[in-house]
Amino acid sequence: MNRFEGPGGKEARIRYLDGDFQVMTPGSFVRCAVTAEAIPLDELKYWSVARQEPYANAEISLNRELQENPDLRARAKG
Repeated sequence: MNRFEGPGGKEARIRYLDGDFQVMTPGSFVRCAVTAEAIPLDELKYWSVARQEPYANAEISLNRELQENPDLRARAKG
């Protein structure tokens, strides 16, 4: 049995806040908005409050932000 199976192995519903999150529906993981990878709640570190999306890692989070806000890339180079 893998870590997401069994009674506690369902997907949680989360409300993402600044620097924290609130569990709306209990579960043991959420799915990355970009890759659909399961992210255990105790390892969740990256999300967007504006889009209410979780991300598996910092690189995915940054790429998603640049995808949604292309002007950020231009400002970073300027």
